[in-house]
Amino acid sequence: MSIYEEDLRPLDLDKVKTYPLASRPSKVTAADFAEAPAADSTLREFLRTLPNILAVRSLREIAAQVRRARELGKPVIWGIGGHVIKTGLAPVIIDLMSRGYVTAVAANGSVLVHDAEIALVGSTSEDVDATLGEGAFGAAEETGKLLNEASRRGARDGLGLGEALGRELAELSPPHANLSLLCATYQARVPFTAHVAIGADIAHFHPTADGASLGQTSHTDFRLLSELVRRMNGGGVYLNIGSAVVLPEIFLKAVTLVRNLGHPLSDFTTANFDFIQSYRPLTNVVRRPNADGAGRGYSVTGHHELMIPLLAAHIISHDPAQG
Repeated sequence: MSIYEEDLRPLDLDKVKTYPLASRPSKVTAADFAEAPAADSTLREFLRTLPNILAVRSLREIAAQVRRARELGKPVIWGIGGHVIKTGLAPVIIDLMSRGYVTAVAANGSVLVHDAEIALVGSTSEDVDATLGEGAFGAAEETGKLLNEASRRGARDGLGLGEALGRELAELSPPHANLSLLCATYQARVPFTAHVAIGADIAHFHPTADGASLGQTSHTDFRLLSELVRRMNGGGVYLNIGSAVVLPEIFLKAVTLVRNLGHPLSDFTTANFDFIQSYRPLTNVVRRPNADGAGRGYSVTGHHELMIPLLAAHIISHDPAQG
C-alpha cells in the first residue's frame, strides 16, 4: 500500500500513441555504416569505407567545398596555430598548396617560432618545464634574432610580418627549407599573414625586439588577410586549425571590416579543427560569420595529426589529377 495520497497514481500508459518504426525519419541508416577495409585497399577505397556520419560527413563536405573553391578561383585560407607545425603537418599543407588547395596561410605568432626553428635546425618545441625555472625558456639566440630582424626590415620595406620572415629565411637558404611553410609560401608567392599578440611569443623578450616593427608588420598582415577574406565571397573557404583565441578574433574582425566597407560576403565555408571545441572558434569562425545563412560552418573535433591528413586525403582523392 502506497504511503502517498489516495488519488496520486502512476500515469496510465494504455493510451500512448505509437507509430510504425519504418515510417520515422532517422539520423542514421544502414547505408551510412562503415565497411571493413581491405588490407590492400587504395586510399580512395579506404576513404569510401568510412561511415558517412558526424566527423566523416563533415570532412567530406568540407573537402568538397575546398575543391569547389579551387574550381571557382576563390581563396582557400588555412588559419593555423603552432601545434599544427609541432605535429609535423607542414609537408601535408605544402603538398596541398602545390595542388592549389592552399591559396593563403594565416598564422599566429607561435607558428613563426616553430616553423623558423624547423627550417634552421630541423627541430623545435623545447621542454618548458625543464627551462622555465632557470629563466632559459625561449632564449634561443637564433630564433629571436631572426624574427626580430625580419620585423624591422619588413617595417622598413612596407611588408607584412609573414612575408618579411619568409624573405629572411629564404635569404639564409636553411637546410630544412623543404619542411618550412614560411619558405614554401615565399617561394611560391602564396600569401602568408602573421598575427602576433605582443608579449605572447618568445621573440618578444629578446634584446632585439622592436614593438613598433612587430605591430606595424602584423597590422599590415591584418589588412592583407581582410582583402583575402573579401575575396571569399561566392565560394571561398577559411579553415581555423589549432588557434583557440588569436586567429578567431582576427578572422571575425576581418569579416566585419569587409562588410563595414560595403563589400558582399556570403556563400563561403568556415571550419574549426581542434581536439577540443572552444568558445571563440565556435562563435567567431563557425557561427557568427555564417549567421542568417551567409555561409556554412563546421566544427571537427580530433587530433590535428590525424584529422588534417584525413582532410587532405578526402580533398585529393577526388582530384581529377589523381585519375
